[in-house]
Amino acid sequence: MSTVDTFGSKGTLEVSGKSYEIFRLNAVEGVERLPYSLKILAENLLRTEDGANITADHVRALASWDPDAQPDTEIQFTPARVIMQDFTGVPCVVDLATMREAVASLGGDATRINPLAPAEMVIDHSVQIDVAGRADAFQRNVEFEYQRNHERYQFLRWGQTAFDDFKVVPPGTGIVHQVNIEYLARTVMTREVDGALRAYPDTCVGTDSHTTMVNGLGVLGWGVGGIEAEAAMLGQPVSMLIPRVVGFKLSGSIPAAVTATDVVLTITQMLRQHGVVGKFVEFYGEGVAQVPLANRATIGNMSPEFGSTAAIFPIDSVTVDYLRLTGRTEESLALVEAYAKEQGLWLDADTPEPVFSEYLELDLSTVVPSIAGPKRPQDRIELTNAKNAFLRDLPNYAPEVGAGADEVGRESFPASDSPAPSANGRKHVHVTNSEGKEFELFHGAVAIASITSCTNTSNPSVMIAAALLAKNAVEKGLVSKPWVKTSMAPGSQVVTNYYEKAGLWPYLEKLGFHLVGYGCATCIGNSGPLDEKVSEAVNEHDLSVVSVLSGNRNFEGRINPDVKMNYLASPPLVIAYALAGTMEFDFEHDPLGRDEAGNPVFLRDLWPSPDEVEKTIASSIDRKMFESDYADVFKGDERWAALETPEGDTFAWDPESTYVRKPPYFDGMGMTPEPVTDFSGARVLAKLGDSVTTDHISPAGSIKPDSPAGKYLADHGVGRRDFNSYGSRRGNHEVMIRGTFANIRLRNQLLASENNGAGVEGGFTFNFVKNAQDTIYDAAQDYAAAGTPLVVLGGKEYGSGSSRDWAAKGTALLGVKAVITESFERIHRSNLIGMGVLPLQFPAGQNAETLGLDGTEVFDVTGVTVLNEGVTPETVKVTATKADGAKVEFDAVVRIDTPGEADYYRNGGILQYVLRSLVA
Repeated sequence: MSTVDTFGSKGTLEVSGKSYEIFRLNAVEGVERLPYSLKILAENLLRTEDGANITADHVRALASWDPDAQPDTEIQFTPARVIMQDFTGVPCVVDLATMREAVASLGGDATRINPLAPAEMVIDHSVQIDVAGRADAFQRNVEFEYQRNHERYQFLRWGQTAFDDFKVVPPGTGIVHQVNIEYLARTVMTREVDGALRAYPDTCVGTDSHTTMVNGLGVLGWGVGGIEAEAAMLGQPVSMLIPRVVGFKLSGSIPAAVTATDVVLTITQMLRQHGVVGKFVEFYGEGVAQVPLANRATIGNMSPEFGSTAAIFPIDSVTVDYLRLTGRTEESLALVEAYAKEQGLWLDADTPEPVFSEYLELDLSTVVPSIAGPKRPQDRIELTNAKNAFLRDLPNYAPEVGAGADEVGRESFPASDSPAPSANGRKHVHVTNSEGKEFELFHGAVAIASITSCTNTSNPSVMIAAALLAKNAVEKGLVSKPWVKTSMAPGSQVVTNYYEKAGLWPYLEKLGFHLVGYGCATCIGNSGPLDEKVSEAVNEHDLSVVSVLSGNRNFEGRINPDVKMNYLASPPLVIAYALAGTMEFDFEHDPLGRDEAGNPVFLRDLWPSPDEVEKTIASSIDRKMFESDYADVFKGDERWAALETPEGDTFAWDPESTYVRKPPYFDGMGMTPEPVTDFSGARVLAKLGDSVTTDHISPAGSIKPDSPAGKYLADHGVGRRDFNSYGSRRGNHEVMIRGTFANIRLRNQLLASENNGAGVEGGFTFNFVKNAQDTIYDAAQDYAAAGTPLVVLGGKEYGSGSSRDWAAKGTALLGVKAVITESFERIHRSNLIGMGVLPLQFPAGQNAETLGLDGTEVFDVTGVTVLNEGVTPETVKVTATKADGAKVEFDAVVRIDTPGEADYYRNGGILQYVLRSLVA
């Protein structure tokens, strides 16, 4: 609530006979030249100006923004709402429930812990593809989901009743980001404040990094860690520096055979190469009007993959048309248009071009069909080069395959159920699967082909194209290869409905792409098990099989523990690869099979025309579908309704629960924080390389029986088949501590320098207490018992990927005091501070290797204590002492970037800071 209006910006806007209170941007000189995204921030500051945390100087700083300057001005951004998915949302609600008890123990009112802004959670990450390729897959998977997640869902039902302004979209509804753009997003918010109906831009932060999908609707929002999201729910503004804004000009139009996925993979590669970490990206130019809203959302969705904070499109007539199609009221549509035009937020041909910090341009007509892989979204491969790229990368995953096995003549092509020919000397393994089908498995076999994830399943053009390609394939007599696990996980029930209306489901099902659930599924690691016999063959013979998915994440160890190489592709290409059965395939020259007349069938023979796709969309999608599907979106099915709901302001923790346990963050916490300290005698828990993701640090996928987390669950009477995933267990800190750094593809370089452990993968380290190799969890327990602090060493882009708060929580709970890297990704750096872990960077141009650090050293860090005096040091001194007494000294850059972050660190974390503030 604004208590100060220095600029006299408060006024009224009349729309359709209704009066709205607004804060006019034209009251502040200089705002008119700003990019769209910064105008949104300027309105946010005008509306929340209180003369203390948010002042007129903040507004002036934004109005006088220098596009060429490096960010150095801190502002406080107050998001209009918070959106969560259940993997990251459950620990949020666990923390809020714990905070209620902590407030009470400090003498405060427990109900003060309550969302002050609308908070909505969509349960979409818990469905696993246990059953696929059959008509009852959806029903079976939902049954398994409720069996596994009964405790979690009961807990969320409690939260829905215990907290005000907190709503839960039940399982089986859709993927969080698709539900957000199709229903939850307002574009312009309204709320009654002091008796007046106030209108203001819809903004949000979310506990999933792909919250940026809503940027396609002109809504400024981005992913934050769950820790920051909790603080935002409790009214704490998000502390940020006024960012640089990259203007990305779009021109031309998309060619016929190119999909939105190809466009987004091209943009991802361009922006990752340009460097946009910590920046906003904003699209402009005459090409914007040619980009459908679904394509804008697809581009916005991939913002974390290119590293930007947000990737936004301004509001225009395309935005309003989409809001109308998806069932928003005519009253809200009129308000969106009138408000955007009044505030200079509307884009049309007459809109003057804003100033930007940096400029990029893409002629959409130059985009070609693409995939990305085998382990990063930015590693784009033109489809025409996919086979050669696979052969180039294969020796990295199958060392016995020499670099000489690059090319293979292909005069024949595979029959419908025989393997693709492969380069001479490759191993072929004969398999009879659980259904009695016989085939050969080989390096590069497509083990998973999955249409899944928010990025593409919200986009009718690629989803209809996939279904039409399936129809054409079936009519030519083609089938998917028997070793491919095929699945279809749409982003909302609307997709199912338009498939049914268009009569396309039978063709998808004929190729094995049955409905398996509405959820993130394969993209989050819930691909489910491969056929038992396939899995045995892959592991026994160390085959490098692949997955192809229409997702946004293909990081190592994420998709499936049996699958080493993972490729992102558009939905129609996912189907094409299911037909091919191998990554070693040239779609231009290799036929996918023969038709009844014996003629070879190529991908070009199956690809639907843009006209056919558009006609199908026009005849099968309408406003009534969205109105019907979202009419009772918070109600859920009979399973959800039948769940017993605990009652009370505080939660009754079950000491036997292996899903939801009270975490120790506030144990023994007093009103006054302990002073921060220097530390000495620290050991390296892990020495890691470049591009270590939050999946490496805190995996979301399956729990191995012989891992510390698996042993914990077994000791608590949980059977192996009920282990579920790390993601689903995030409400239990005991599981998550044991799962920290437990990714099966993690490479701890500390084992290369000690104990001849080179090549060891997984959650292992060298334990200097035992002087032997050990699990990271067990080693951390030994260090804690000995009173030894810990550090982690990393390379470039440390913590990229999902906005996973457990990557920071687990790091802190293992006893890590500092993480020293070459560079951090934005969200993970702030999450570490939010958990009281110090993020440090090596001096510019230096890293562990150039400094001669191998991880066997003992570390001392000094200069931290000046934070107690209200000063944030630019650097601290790090001294690493080797076993022979030799010392390596350097000044590490302190990556506490704002005064607000310094407050969080001094308090031991953001939640402790908020808790003390609320009680005080």
